Amino acid sequence: MAEIIPFDQRQGQLWFDGKMINWTDAKVHVLTHGLHYASCVFEGERMYNGRIYKLEEHTARLFKSAEILGMKIPFSEAEISAACIAACDVQGFRDAYIRPVVWRGSEMMAVAAQQTKIHVAVAAWQWGSYFDPKEKMKGIRLDVSEWKRPAPDTAPTAAKAAGLYMICTMSKHAAEAKGYADALMFDYRGYVAEATGANIFFVRDDKLYTPIADCFLNGITRKSVIELAKARQIPVYEKHIERSELDGFTECFIVGSAAEVTPVSEIGPWKFRPGKITETLMNDYHADVNAPVSAVHLAKAS
Repeated sequence: MAEIIPFDQRQGQLWFDGKMINWTDAKVHVLTHGLHYASCVFEGERMYNGRIYKLEEHTARLFKSAEILGMKIPFSEAEISAACIAACDVQGFRDAYIRPVVWRGSEMMAVAAQQTKIHVAVAAWQWGSYFDPKEKMKGIRLDVSEWKRPAPDTAPTAAKAAGLYMICTMSKHAAEAKGYADALMFDYRGYVAEATGANIFFVRDDKLYTPIADCFLNGITRKSVIELAKARQIPVYEKHIERSELDGFTECFIVGSAAEVTPVSEIGPWKFRPGKITETLMNDYHADVNAPVSAVHLAKAS
């Protein structure tokens, strides 16, 4: 196994509160509000061939997440998008994973923290496939999580907020301990929701089905895959999916900026076989994220 370099010991630079600093100098105090009270939001983005996929959409969602948590980002959306590009450029990356993060600082240490400073950082690093490439091509295995996605009146489910990922980490750790790659989470009503960090799709009779994103993030990759499927004339149905319906699906895959499009072969007792639609959308997504910049500009202009 390759040596893992801790993230606080890596070399290079990152963007921190408006300027580039040495990676190892990016420090926050132990009494930071974001650490103690989860007043923190973030994004996960990928750069392919020098272009960050759906950069403007990611930046807009970061600002919306911060707004939901009552945090005003002290930079414009244009400045944060430029910072994401700069964080890749300063590292010399053309293919990278990018993490913008916003959090409340250490000026106050209590539930109420109106006077805390809002900090923003953007870091980029090289990160290949989220799952083992050999396992990915034959379909990963998912456990069934004991935790449920919360109701939207009990948590800020429309925000990409750090606190919402606590049960995701717990679920993924439990799944990995049993030999699975990830876990499927149901929602507070018992409907299929998502994996721990990715949205989920199913196939039945050459039609695509995905849960309604009403208590978890309507992912940017999720929306991209829906667009790609419709361009292929593949019918897409967004619906509440009951546990009992899982017996009738033949294919399954998960999607996200980190996961990209990853086939699933098993969810607990349910079995699937990666097939034509999964492979088609994997290839179409790969082509979309790797489209030349000129082609992207032409598509937007049209």
